[in-house]
Amino acid sequence: MLKRTHFCGDVTEALTGKDVSINGWLDTRRDHGGVIFLDIRDKTGKVQVVFDPEINGALHETAHKLRGEYVLGISGRVRPRPEGTKNPKLKTGMVEIVADTVEVFNQSLPLPFPIDESAEVGEDLRLKYRYLDLRRPKIMENLTIRHTLTKLIRKYLDENGFTDVETPVLFKSTPEGARDYLVPSRVNPGTFFALPQSPQMLKQILMVAGLDRYYQIVKCFRDEDLRADRQPEFTQIDIEMSFIEEDDIMGHAENFIRNVFEHVRSIKLPEQFKRMTYAQAMEEYGNDKPDTRFEMKLKTISEIFDGSEFKIFAETVKNGGVVKALNFKASADKLSRKDIDDLVAFAVRQGAGGMAWIRFAEKPESPIVKFISEDRLNKLKEMMGVEKGDIVFFMADKQNKVNDILSRVRLHIGEKYSLYGKNSLEFLWVVDFPLLSYNEEEKRYEANHHPFTAPKDEDIALLDTEPLKARARAYDMVLNGTEIGGGSIRIHNSELQKKMFGLINIADEKAEMMFGFLLDALKYGAPPHGGIAFGLDRIAMILTGSASIRDVIAFPKTAKAQCLLSNAPSEVDQKQLRELSIKLSLD
Repeated sequence: MLKRTHFCGDVTEALTGKDVSINGWLDTRRDHGGVIFLDIRDKTGKVQVVFDPEINGALHETAHKLRGEYVLGISGRVRPRPEGTKNPKLKTGMVEIVADTVEVFNQSLPLPFPIDESAEVGEDLRLKYRYLDLRRPKIMENLTIRHTLTKLIRKYLDENGFTDVETPVLFKSTPEGARDYLVPSRVNPGTFFALPQSPQMLKQILMVAGLDRYYQIVKCFRDEDLRADRQPEFTQIDIEMSFIEEDDIMGHAENFIRNVFEHVRSIKLPEQFKRMTYAQAMEEYGNDKPDTRFEMKLKTISEIFDGSEFKIFAETVKNGGVVKALNFKASADKLSRKDIDDLVAFAVRQGAGGMAWIRFAEKPESPIVKFISEDRLNKLKEMMGVEKGDIVFFMADKQNKVNDILSRVRLHIGEKYSLYGKNSLEFLWVVDFPLLSYNEEEKRYEANHHPFTAPKDEDIALLDTEPLKARARAYDMVLNGTEIGGGSIRIHNSELQKKMFGLINIADEKAEMMFGFLLDALKYGAPPHGGIAFGLDRIAMILTGSASIRDVIAFPKTAKAQCLLSNAPSEVDQKQLRELSIKLSLD
């Protein structure tokens, strides 16, 4: 076998006059009426190889037979490219290899799609032939950046006293969050393991054990509906610390995120990330992961329509709803009436009954202006900071619905009208989340994060009187409107943990069955502790500028949770089912 001395991407001017051997795939072949040029590619890049009939006729004949994606070994001497053929944009573009030996390791069938980056290829085809898709330089670069990301994170955490501990992949089902993936036990018929949604309880037990600082880059599994930034199996950067408070964890998180972006993207991030309360995020942005790359904040303006002649809005306010608005500054000349109608139609598609608007040109223009008195109109202009040329959009409904839909309208406007720089990075922490929410359908409280999150000390008394007012010691890191990490200070007192279970309708008996091992552990000297988990796939997606986390995962699933490469999930043999004491019922 002709073994390489250098990777393709390392053949540069420094090797001029040297003999080298490379291994790789035939990327492109060009016949210039005598001399044949091959671009040979490996994971580091590609280099040009020359087959000149005047130098080696037999080798030139061999080059005629070589085709795309053949796997080759080539040796030869490095020389400068002739003037006029140099490519300074390519790392190897100033030199070429004059071949003297070729070994064909393997041939290739015609490809189902070109490896060329510019080719438009459907995702299903890419995922079916993932081994070919991975040869594309951009996808290969993504995996390399992901490797660098994990290496930098491990280095930082190792240097700061964290211990990497593996936790089980087969564990107990605790179905309080997303749906579990279940694994039947053959040796214990009728029982099941669950694949972990997170090592949450185990990392808490490691704190009880005295490990003090734990981390793990770990696979987690959730059987939930998928989207561009979600997969059934995903990778989590999991961190837990003892004897700490929120600032300690947030400080370490900021440090390693800064380190990653500086090394991978050469971007210096601020020394301290901004912080925003949950209440402020919901009021001004309508969601708990605000995109702060552009202004256009939401504002509650219910008082303007309370008792007004605009009956629909007045009735909504009277019945406990709200009116909220956003001001699209200096947009009156940009948006035609059709553009405005398109934005209204977008809001309706999101579930709105409608969306009102007023264009402030020479005079206010809108079908609803006749229902709003001059005093109320002046109050609207004052509250929304209206100037000539602005358009104000507003909605009336229940607060949660208005926040949800109007926040989507805001993001849609920001994207459609390029209100932020594509390369801008806006990090912030969202803090002071509500500890609990109320499930109207099930008529019970639910934990907003998870049931192990501690309430703020000053709010513990509210658990007995006004539980929905209690705030959590929780924190989420948000980047450009995407939550990339979240965590909390945990409950380390068994009685408080029992109280929390009781609030979310988990009776003592059920709590003992599901979480008894953790409740027992908390009785044996559990230290104050807390942690955070980051979505490694999401961070890699942002670092690489990818539109989907599927482009930073080697073998991802489709939106239907299928692996097109292997056709998983698939049926299994009846014998296997009998061994597991399982009988299928597909009714």
